[in-house]
Amino acid sequence: MASSSWPENVGIRAIEVIFPSQYVDQTELEQFDGASTGKYTIGLGQAKMGFCSDREDVNSLCLTVVSRLLERHQIKHTEIGRLEVGTETIVDKSKSVKSVLMQLFAESGNTDIEGLDTTNACYGGTAALFNAANWIESSSWDGRYALAVCADIAVYAKGAARPTGGAGAIAMLVGPHAPLVLERGLRATHMEHAYDFYKPDLGSEYPVVDGKLSIQCYLSALDICYRLYRKKFEKQHPEQSGAGLDNFDAILFHTPFCKLVQKSVGRLSFNDFLLSSEDKRVEKFAGLERFSTATLEGSYFDRDVEKAFLTQSAEVFEAKTKKSLLLANQVGNMYTPSVYSGLVSLLIGVPAAQLVDKRIGVFSYGSGLAASMYSIKVTKDAAAFEQFVDKLAYVQPMLNSREKVVPEQFSSLMEVREKNNHAAPYTPTGSISALFPGTYYLKDVDALHRRTYERTPTISNGVH
Repeated sequence: MASSSWPENVGIRAIEVIFPSQYVDQTELEQFDGASTGKYTIGLGQAKMGFCSDREDVNSLCLTVVSRLLERHQIKHTEIGRLEVGTETIVDKSKSVKSVLMQLFAESGNTDIEGLDTTNACYGGTAALFNAANWIESSSWDGRYALAVCADIAVYAKGAARPTGGAGAIAMLVGPHAPLVLERGLRATHMEHAYDFYKPDLGSEYPVVDGKLSIQCYLSALDICYRLYRKKFEKQHPEQSGAGLDNFDAILFHTPFCKLVQKSVGRLSFNDFLLSSEDKRVEKFAGLERFSTATLEGSYFDRDVEKAFLTQSAEVFEAKTKKSLLLANQVGNMYTPSVYSGLVSLLIGVPAAQLVDKRIGVFSYGSGLAASMYSIKVTKDAAAFEQFVDKLAYVQPMLNSREKVVPEQFSSLMEVREKNNHAAPYTPTGSISALFPGTYYLKDVDALHRRTYERTPTISNGVH
């Protein structure tokens, strides 16, 4: 099966997303928490937050998303040669989520599947995607597909951070001749040691967060990755030197909350301003000359710089990024799947014809910290791309069919999760009937902490 020539156009051949069937309304949560009106909705840019009861864990999310991708795209289990899970939701300190997923492949007899779990906050999914592409472009490739799976349940203790939670999973089928191609040689990475967000208490689902440092780390990593990406891009495309943001037709970001993404577009515009010639500044950044002595390091919390470049980049945000925030706004922060939920949102929010042969910039960030900026080139084959996008027609109906839960009930369900986080033996009490058709759920945990899962019935029409 393996080809001796370098595989062409390696990238994403199929993508599947799932999110919780229940959500809490952020306006109602503001009132329940006694927060000022608009703090979560306007301040953070969040409308609804999806959450999981004790019936779902990271294993069940991954079982659901992988099953659905294989079923929807009619991929045989024997066609998968690598499967890697990016997650920071740890159920077991030794046993990988990937090993749990091998149950799906048992009947086919395919146990020859490389890959394990990859962990570093919200970056693990990107690492899994890169590793999948690297495998296909390596001498290890045997001609089969790879699967990169991202899944997390983001929950916070009661307080200011709780409305930035969320949950979800995304699976990406990676192979050659893809509708979404990872552009070769256009990857920029920045990694360093920081305690901006971390989970040192293995008995709790809750992280330790230094909010201000976390935003600084995110923006700093964005600056570094963007400048490095620009250098690599200009080396590949000298004729487009200095174009900066103009080189992207769409730009996606890891989204802890939507407002940070809007600020990030402004941040990239500020970088373009600092890197541009005086002539270009006069032409493109008229009225912003007063910031020519500003520095990246000194401007992370500079309100004047932030406001000026938010305004300057408003049209870019509207045209290239806003439509990618649908799932982030409606579900919340999914952690590892977050930036890829942005990709799904873009694909269902923009007519396919407008994206053919276009370049999509992607910034992925995980606290602690690991970050990359890379780009995806949409195929020139309009028919193939339209077929690819058509497979995502289920996303909006699924969003619309979710069940709204009042904040009081949401809060009590969170208490149940918190109290029984590592309980054994344990039988979950969350509603099974509330789950979407075809959802795997936790049936029980025995005295030895062994988890068993069952699946709600699938239906051929409607939400699936």
